[in-house]
Amino acid sequence: MSLPSDLHYLEMHELSLLIRSRKLSPVEVTEAQLARIEALDGTLRSYARVTPELALAQAREAEQALAKGVCHSPLHGIPLALKDLFDTAGVVTAAGMPLHADRVPQQDATVVARLREAGTVMLGKLQMTEGAFAINHPSIAPPVNPWGADHWTGASSSGCGVATAAGLCYASLGSDTGGSIRFPCAANGLTGLKPTWGRVSRFGAFEMAASLDHVGPITRSARDTLFLLSTIAGHDPLDPTSQPSVCLEVPGIDDSFRGLRVGIDERWLSDGVDPVIQRALQQIMRMVHEGGGQLRSVRMPDTREVSGNWEAHCGVQTAVAHAGTYPQRAAEYGPALSRLIDGGRALSGMDYQRILLAAQRFTGEVDALLHELDVVLAPVQPYAAPTHEQLANLALDPEANRRLIQFTAPFNVSGHPSLSLPLGLTEAGLPIGGQFIARKGGEAVLCRAGMAVQKLSDWHRLRPPAFA
Repeated sequence: MSLPSDLHYLEMHELSLLIRSRKLSPVEVTEAQLARIEALDGTLRSYARVTPELALAQAREAEQALAKGVCHSPLHGIPLALKDLFDTAGVVTAAGMPLHADRVPQQDATVVARLREAGTVMLGKLQMTEGAFAINHPSIAPPVNPWGADHWTGASSSGCGVATAAGLCYASLGSDTGGSIRFPCAANGLTGLKPTWGRVSRFGAFEMAASLDHVGPITRSARDTLFLLSTIAGHDPLDPTSQPSVCLEVPGIDDSFRGLRVGIDERWLSDGVDPVIQRALQQIMRMVHEGGGQLRSVRMPDTREVSGNWEAHCGVQTAVAHAGTYPQRAAEYGPALSRLIDGGRALSGMDYQRILLAAQRFTGEVDALLHELDVVLAPVQPYAAPTHEQLANLALDPEANRRLIQFTAPFNVSGHPSLSLPLGLTEAGLPIGGQFIARKGGEAVLCRAGMAVQKLSDWHRLRPPAFA
């Protein structure tokens, strides 16, 4: 079979059928991906390092297994890429930090081990901001948004967003501490999940802020998100904070809104939110209503305090995570990460306790709200991806920065799962993102809601024109 012209943009569930039916070989798919990376990533800079020898060896192994009638999972033979904070045995894991440029782990992170057991192919490690905070280290050029080089790529999992959007991997694994799965999805027209805290093991993932860090998939569709989540989720004895395994039956999940209770807080959805985002969310509301779902008017708990506290909350935990190298090697850190850690180190115990109490109140209020709902609808951010100049100005304005994270960071604090999905384009051709938020453990209903949207729309099939 000749390779499809859109091979690089197939969704994983589509590619899986072609591989398992032997219509496509994992080796030829991997070779095509490596060729596309070589041709395009010099411009896009999404990869921190490509691992062609390892990828081809794993692809050959997957092909040999298929020849013997062995298929390890629906992801068998599919090329993926990993954010450069997941430990990979024998391959550098630097977490976007020149300080760790020579760090070669001896053991895979649990999620990496589970992907290997599933028969996936690792194309390489994806670029990220320094230590998973706000911006890249000054010595590392950031990835380029394939929808517009002047625009933000979406925080720390930026390499994941760019590579997945431009067809340089079929999906990627990222992390989200304040929005870093959802922001790259919104900026690059993708679907991604910040799971319930503890749903996916963090063992072997470079720590930024332990109680806020979430590991999750960045994909091109909600169905693919479910495929990847079902592979990586579950209890891990190496991570005592991981939750008990819950089986996610991929083929059995409905893809309609029928009977779903969707919470809408119109005041929250319009507070400082650009009209283009509001119109996109109203389209989702119409889909819910026409698809047999129930729109329920709710009052969201106030997110201003927890989003305003997020940097200090994160800073204390980041200071703990970096205690082995900071301040001893502070000269090797960039200014943004240094500022975060310095702020965390300076915060008093009493002030941190006040932050923790506010977080507990917010978490309880969200738990209570979601007790009577299946999901809540929200933007990912109040506007489409800002330009780099606008983003630089945001960094100088604490209130503007708080507004940017007001729909994402509060749910890192509370640990509730959120699914980000594309909602079309602005008049300038930039992606718009929205999200559903569910009760803890509600990943299946989130993916169902996402699949319902994507059954009724083609937003998730839009591709950056320059990289078709």
